[in-house]
Amino acid sequence: STQWFVRTEPLAAPAIEAVESGRIEIIPERWRKVYFEWMYNIRDWCISRQLWWGHRIPAWHCANCHEVMVAREAPPSCTRCGAPAPEQDPDVLDTWFSSALWPFSTLGWPDQTRDLSVFYPTSLLITGFDILFFWVARMIMMGLEFMGDVPFRQVYIHALVRDAEKQKMSKTKGNSVDPLDVADTYGTDAVRFALVVGAAPGTDVIFSEERLAGYQAFANKIWNAARFIFLNLEKAGAEPWAPEDAPNFLPQASAGALEVPLEDRWIFSRLNSVAEDANRAIEQFRYHEVAHLLYHFIWHEFCDWYLEMKKLRFREASGLTPEWRNLLAAFDRMLRLLHPLMPFLTEELWQRLTAKVEGRPKSIALAIYPQYNVHLSDLVAEQQVSVLQAIITSARNLRAEMKLDQKEIEGTLYSRGAALEIARRNHDVIRKLAGVKLEMIGGAAPQNGGARAATAEFDLLLRVPAAELEARRQKLVKELAQLQKARQSSSRQLENEEFLKKAPPAVVESIRQKLAQYDAQIAKLGETLDGL
Repeated sequence: STQWFVRTEPLAAPAIEAVESGRIEIIPERWRKVYFEWMYNIRDWCISRQLWWGHRIPAWHCANCHEVMVAREAPPSCTRCGAPAPEQDPDVLDTWFSSALWPFSTLGWPDQTRDLSVFYPTSLLITGFDILFFWVARMIMMGLEFMGDVPFRQVYIHALVRDAEKQKMSKTKGNSVDPLDVADTYGTDAVRFALVVGAAPGTDVIFSEERLAGYQAFANKIWNAARFIFLNLEKAGAEPWAPEDAPNFLPQASAGALEVPLEDRWIFSRLNSVAEDANRAIEQFRYHEVAHLLYHFIWHEFCDWYLEMKKLRFREASGLTPEWRNLLAAFDRMLRLLHPLMPFLTEELWQRLTAKVEGRPKSIALAIYPQYNVHLSDLVAEQQVSVLQAIITSARNLRAEMKLDQKEIEGTLYSRGAALEIARRNHDVIRKLAGVKLEMIGGAAPQNGGARAATAEFDLLLRVPAAELEARRQKLVKELAQLQKARQSSSRQLENEEFLKKAPPAVVESIRQKLAQYDAQIAKLGETLDGL
């Protein structure tokens, strides 16, 4: 069989210049060096392969005079001796040769189609580092040769997806997975999100089904939040509704206008900051940061705090009130921020949310991606909610530490600062979310009187019945004695010179770490007992 070669040195020079001049940007920049190492040491390329599939090499052999004819269509006879029916070469073109034509062959080339004029060159190529030369460099060479222009402006290089033991996936090893099976099990959005979260620059993406299950739970969290919103919207007697661009529907505090609820001012300010950070990270190709940012915001701020605070304002048969419009506008903005990472879930929910909006885009993918808006920034609201969260979290932690299972208990909040007024204005929120009914007192708290939590802004005391207080104190005294006994045992080991000489370093270090943990636990228990 004839071997077919392409002389690549003349093709390499323009491809090198395109990257050196900045017409093509390779990201991260360290991969430029790898690209140049390949291109400056390039060799002729054998493009013929003996495979069962692929593009047949467009060459025909004459059995009579052994002439080789290269043509677009099969020649009826030999162009040299006239012998009939030359036989086409049995080899196929190298897969990477065919792939190198992809940027323009898919757009109608060699015909000058409208798609070719509109979409060539493309803006961004995202691919793995292992085919930087085999595919990326060859697309650049072919694009410059046949189109006279680069095929793309930027190349983002990501790492490989490896198994849980960080080995490259291989059918031979048996450690590969079928993406369709995984998507059926955990959901396509969960798989996509897990891969993006793990795609930090310079590190491989470690595939783990435990991670997939975690992000499946995240998708379920969003779905359940949407069900909760739609169910209560139905009870309020209003149709699902959301604006095309959420910020325009945030009520402004102006003369004669209703005061905007604190939680609405806070969530739009936070959404604004998240939009700013997400756009910056996307521009810098730090997609994993976008995923982390949205995960924590949606789970811990939107669902765990905002929706819980909003529950207090839900009223049956209330109609589409300004509070409802704010909630739906915030939900719409959140879905649009998340859409690039979880396209299927967000599309489904957005279609339900905006079903009654006239003139809306047909898809969330065509809606405006949220941008930073200086008018939505509200640092005062963020600071106030931060204080409110600290009060509620402190009360919850005290209840958990004291194992106070009563539905509602009483307590006192002491403060010399703004925390007192914030708590007064949002007492219903504290009472509902923390299960405590607070008395507000200016000044410092007394040294005793119940379970205590102290911060720089406030002191919180919960009133615990004397019998429960004593039972809790006795239990803590026993726990403290056990910890002190364990600490003494570890301390004696570390004071024994013979033990230190014979024991492996790892064992000694483990005991030192245990000792530090005992000290921290003893200190915390001591503080709790002092408060009692």
